[in-house]
Amino acid sequence: MQHSTPLSATIEGFQEVLSQIEGELHESIVGLDEVIGGVLAGLFCGGHVLLEGVPGIGKTLLIKSVSTVLGIHYKRIQFTPDLMPSDITGTEVLSEDESGRRAFQFTPGPVFSNVILADEINRATPKTQAALLEAMAEAQVTVLNKTYPLPQPFFVLATQNPIELEGTYPLPEAQLDRFLLKLSVPAPSPKELKEVLVRTTGDQKKELHSVFQGDAVAVIGSMRELVRQVVAPEPILDILVRVISLLQPTSAEATEFTKKYVRFGPGPRGAQSVLLLAKFFALRDGRIHISVDDMKRACIPALRHRIVLNFQADADGITTESVIADSVKR
Repeated sequence: MQHSTPLSATIEGFQEVLSQIEGELHESIVGLDEVIGGVLAGLFCGGHVLLEGVPGIGKTLLIKSVSTVLGIHYKRIQFTPDLMPSDITGTEVLSEDESGRRAFQFTPGPVFSNVILADEINRATPKTQAALLEAMAEAQVTVLNKTYPLPQPFFVLATQNPIELEGTYPLPEAQLDRFLLKLSVPAPSPKELKEVLVRTTGDQKKELHSVFQGDAVAVIGSMRELVRQVVAPEPILDILVRVISLLQPTSAEATEFTKKYVRFGPGPRGAQSVLLLAKFFALRDGRIHISVDDMKRACIPALRHRIVLNFQADADGITTESVIADSVKR
């Protein structure tokens, strides 16, 4: 993965590492190909991922497996209504040294890790959710006017249950916008469910191994750099700008579908996310430039959580996915 190697060899190296990671993950995860691809896209694009799905379909196992296969540090934070911001970031603790001197010392919280599982993030209060916002946006936390950098890579995978909404605090749009992409985790098919039962109720347990022999942090960093080197041709950029305009109800180019159902459309960060995701898809397919198909594939996961629909959409059963599909089709 060094820059001195020819570009084709570097791309092949990227594909090989991805293939190894996916192969190792499938030792513990049955199915979920799209979700695994999306999680790896978030990691190698340098963003964060929101996973939505009912309990018991493998979200937590997937996230834990990712950290094991990458060989980087992992922490789980279970979000509850009584969780405080200091439970995430850490706090100043009064300590005493051997000479009897007392001083405040910072004790880091679980956010000081490479991979963070923010489990059921919508169960915590907005104040606690906001404690994660600075960490996600700037890779640092501030406690009592002191700023502490977070370890790199820093990757947040948050989960939420779409069904049980009683006693939850929906994430505000500003915080949703911090997630590079949102993935919907489906229930297993009958064939996949049978395989899950065979794997999880027997006495054979498969051990996961890290795919990186050397410095995992350096390899992840070089793979992130390579994603950003993928070329975005100007005609593709023009198409992307037009798609974003079609999804803005206040835009002169907004479609009737958008005007009827959308309250707020995606902003510049949404367009950036689509482009980064498209670059990852191109690189995964062995190309150094993105195509229209890459951009189309990136639109729904990158934009579905950045569009706010109105009451009319709810009444007519319209989803953000259908609104995005309509604009992409045009």
